[in-house]
Amino acid sequence: MSLIPNKLVPGLEIDVVGGGHFSLSAEKPQQFTMLVFYRGLHCPICRRYLSELEGVLPELEKRGVSVFAASSDTQDRAEQAKSGWALPNLRIGYGLSIEEARKWGLYISRSKGPTSTGVMEPDLFNEPGLFVVCPDGSLYWGTTSTMPFGRPHFNEILQSLDFVILKNYPARGDA
Repeated sequence: MSLIPNKLVPGLEIDVVGGGHFSLSAEKPQQFTMLVFYRGLHCPICRRYLSELEGVLPELEKRGVSVFAASSDTQDRAEQAKSGWALPNLRIGYGLSIEEARKWGLYISRSKGPTSTGVMEPDLFNEPGLFVVCPDGSLYWGTTSTMPFGRPHFNEILQSLDFVILKNYPARGDA
């Protein structure tokens, strides 16, 4: 399924590491909500990517962007990622169903066994995606990948957000 800019994205209701529940419809950012879907505890590239995201959270917050990361990992694996990857401020959701991942247009992979870090891949898991959602629930910007590689760099995202907010730049790709 492909999401279309300026159209509503699927709902997202998911449990959060440390307790509580995330509801996309309850987010009230000044500018946008950024959803970062990561592959899971088994992925060393996700570890680096979410660590970079943790580092730019204050800059995103200054721009009025709320941030949430989620995967199809179990609660235990998500807790291990949050603590082991030193992500004290990043909200992490767990238990994203494969069906929900597909609604977001995420690619799904099957386990190939343990990764280079020695952590076993789940039987099925989502590949990465990043979505910037307007406060009204419509898609502003989205990107997905079939592989763990080639994700948007957060410094480029920050620069892009500065331009977008300053110029009131419209969402693109809806024709």
